[in-house]
Amino acid sequence: MRIRRSNYPSEALVEFSGRVHQPPPHGLPPHRVGLTITLARVPQLRLALNQIDSRVGDLAGNAEAIVRWTRHSAEQGAHLVAFPEMALTGYPVEDLALRSSFVAASRAALRSLAARLADEGFGELPVLVGYLDRSATAQPKYGQPAGAPRNAAAVLYGGDVVLGFAKHHLPNYGVFDEFRYFVPGETLPVLRLHGVDIAFAICEDLWQDGGRVPAARSARAGLLLSVNASPYERNKDDTRLELVRKRAQEAGCTTAYLAMTGGQDDLVFDGDSIVVDRDGEVVARAPQFTEECVVLDLELPAAAADAPAAGEVVDDGLRIDRVVLSEAPLPAYPAERRGTRAKPLDDDEEVYSALVTGLRAYVGKNGFESVLIGLSGGIDSALVAAIACDAVGAEHVYGVSMPSKYSSDHSRDDAAELARRTGLNYRTVPIGPMFDAYMGALGLSGLAEENLQSRLRGTTLMAISNQEGHIVLAPGNKSELAVGYSTLYGDSVGAYGPIKDVYKTSVFRLAEWRNRSARERGQTPPIPDNSITKPPSAELRPGQVDTDSLPDYPVLDAILELYVDRDRGADEIVAGGFDAELVKKTLRMVDRAEYKRRQYPPGTKISPKGFGKDRRLPITSGWRE
Repeated sequence: MRIRRSNYPSEALVEFSGRVHQPPPHGLPPHRVGLTITLARVPQLRLALNQIDSRVGDLAGNAEAIVRWTRHSAEQGAHLVAFPEMALTGYPVEDLALRSSFVAASRAALRSLAARLADEGFGELPVLVGYLDRSATAQPKYGQPAGAPRNAAAVLYGGDVVLGFAKHHLPNYGVFDEFRYFVPGETLPVLRLHGVDIAFAICEDLWQDGGRVPAARSARAGLLLSVNASPYERNKDDTRLELVRKRAQEAGCTTAYLAMTGGQDDLVFDGDSIVVDRDGEVVARAPQFTEECVVLDLELPAAAADAPAAGEVVDDGLRIDRVVLSEAPLPAYPAERRGTRAKPLDDDEEVYSALVTGLRAYVGKNGFESVLIGLSGGIDSALVAAIACDAVGAEHVYGVSMPSKYSSDHSRDDAAELARRTGLNYRTVPIGPMFDAYMGALGLSGLAEENLQSRLRGTTLMAISNQEGHIVLAPGNKSELAVGYSTLYGDSVGAYGPIKDVYKTSVFRLAEWRNRSARERGQTPPIPDNSITKPPSAELRPGQVDTDSLPDYPVLDAILELYVDRDRGADEIVAGGFDAELVKKTLRMVDRAEYKRRQYPPGTKISPKGFGKDRRLPITSGWRE
């Protein structure tokens, strides 16, 4: 006896052949006979995971995108369509969640979306959508009143909302304040579709132990589908993959992790949606930083006859909320959709793509059309200019060289060369006459004289911005922001800081990667080599270089990474091999610069602890360790 596959993957055929023992008719010799038996089919399901970008508060625009991507999914023959966490409202909604009018509008938009999907012919196609809801009953153990907001998702079918649920685990770390806004869900939602039980989860439900993952196993689910809006962080793709593998094994079923892409304020979402089988093997993986519809055919176990009934309580006190749409499996069909298996980006390309995505989203979603950059000829402004050209197109990037009497010839030449290589719009506005007028009136010297030059450049950029409508990009990097090596109302002016969360050593590495990438594609490298190789300098006094005031950047960044990103104290850092006096000086600079950082514009977050929501320290503090 042997088992082979039929042409339809969901059918197993058993072939039997053997010698017949009773005498054959008509005195013929014994002969072999064959028998083929078709066993019960394994249920099939074509899943469409729509990795899309949403804009916070744009209910109409987001709904339109959901309809458009649902139409595309239906054209691919999908049986279940899914969208990311809070796709209808955008994420994070922050204090909009506390506005009852916005919650009501979200709920109304969900009902309208369900009706529209049915009107457009998709009523028999279940669609999972994340949105903002409110609780129906009080939650006394969390001290929340009835009607408190909920981070929720719903299955739309037949023009109605047939299954709704709220996020069970609420994150309260880093950029997340979900305990501030939401109350948790207390159910395990299960949808029976074409003979398969599908359990649902929302983002943190996978990132934390317990809850819906073990509950999915107890419910005998054949598929666990989690919708997410998990912000990008450097190296998170590796962590995410291992997490999904682990949770699939814990849940005992195929697990799909659908993620958002795009950008919102200082957050970037990289997509990278993943599907793994119950053993943790990757079935499909979407590309990063792009909208994508991943369509794949899955063979899943049939719903168990002894699965817990609706209303039963399983792991973590979760009550099963089961909705049955169809008990019978689909007729067997050829499994043609295998999904994509995108190759992950290398580390530098991934970070650079995040910076481009963040800037593009901030400019586009806020209705701006062009950006303005002060070009010094240095590495920071050069990298920002390259990112801007990749994000919005060189024709929408305006660069201004603002030389003073201390500006070197090579810096002016490097700024002009950058403009030539990239094709951005370029002009020169000398600040010498303005500087002389201020000096004649105020008689400044020393640091005040140096900072005046930076502030004149900031004023010039803001004046051009005001006149022509470009938004100004601040070129400061994380190393400078950390130690306060910037001038308030000078080089820190702007609407957005693209490299705000990038240490100086990474600035050099990203610039080199961008040039290398251009060469590999046969293009002109955008950043002049001299901008990369020359010693960094603010050029505010004769012969000035950054190391006059700061340690070498590799040493400085290593100390900052421990203090800022990992919250290590002075003693721990010194124990790591750093000079005690240097550590003390560096930490003192960081602590004293908090007031400057509070006034710096938002910028793309790429690290686990960026300046802003991640790292919230008092401006006034007597603690110096």
